[in-house]
Amino acid sequence: MKGLGVHAMMWSLKWDHENAARAIAGAASYGQDFIEIPLVDIASVDAEHTRSLLEQHDLSAVCSLVLPEPAWASVRPQAAVEHLKAALDKAAAMGAKALTGVTYGGTNERTGFPPTQGEYDNLTRALSEAAGHARALGLQFGIETVNRYENHLLNSAEQAVALVERIGADNVFIHLDTFHMNMEEKGIANGIIAARNHLKYMHMSESDRGTPGFGNVAWDEVFSALAAIRFNGVLALEGFAAMPVEMAGAISTWRPVAASTEESLEKGLAFLRDKANQYRIFE
Repeated sequence: MKGLGVHAMMWSLKWDHENAARAIAGAASYGQDFIEIPLVDIASVDAEHTRSLLEQHDLSAVCSLVLPEPAWASVRPQAAVEHLKAALDKAAAMGAKALTGVTYGGTNERTGFPPTQGEYDNLTRALSEAAGHARALGLQFGIETVNRYENHLLNSAEQAVALVERIGADNVFIHLDTFHMNMEEKGIANGIIAARNHLKYMHMSESDRGTPGFGNVAWDEVFSALAAIRFNGVLALEGFAAMPVEMAGAISTWRPVAASTEESLEKGLAFLRDKANQYRIFE
């Protein structure tokens, strides 16, 4: 996995025939290397249709998800395994390279207390089994840290490193997100450096989850750190300009964060491409 891509949520969170066609054609029209496909409703995704569209547009794909509450790995590890296996099977069927995201829990999962060793044991058990299934399918498996207001289990790069190394599988990677890092890391560069041995995926998201380059994220710090570790993975624009109303509560986004999806794509992708070229990330 290498290059610049975009999250399909820039067009739609729903992955039916119409929206799959619109998002894949859109990503291709912006010259992206890959598209990130959300698996919100795994059973409804037509893998053969998606695979055909990806081949038609010569586009790679990565799938992502957030675990629904009945499958949170911290308390229901076996349910998490079954949900992740279903997602991995679907990702493989559509020709994706990896499954990533909040593969261990939810974006409104908080007990009100610090994480326990028992919760981490459950995560390790569930994700180890899922990683083994991913390997059998030829897929990579990612673990994304999120901020403290969305989940109490994995907020920092160092926590992600500890979990990945406990799992000990060579197809498991760390997925960082500049929006969450902007809150949780003691300097975004320090988070990137801490994760360097396992870091393969970055969500490039602005401080307000709008258009990259038009907020408070220290982008030169981000790209200089990626250059310093000789980052050899993928960068994905993630924005919430087209966020469905029903998702607002999960991430506490109550107002528009960009003037339009088109503006966010045009300005955000151009900004990220220019920065990647400036710092020679993909050379």
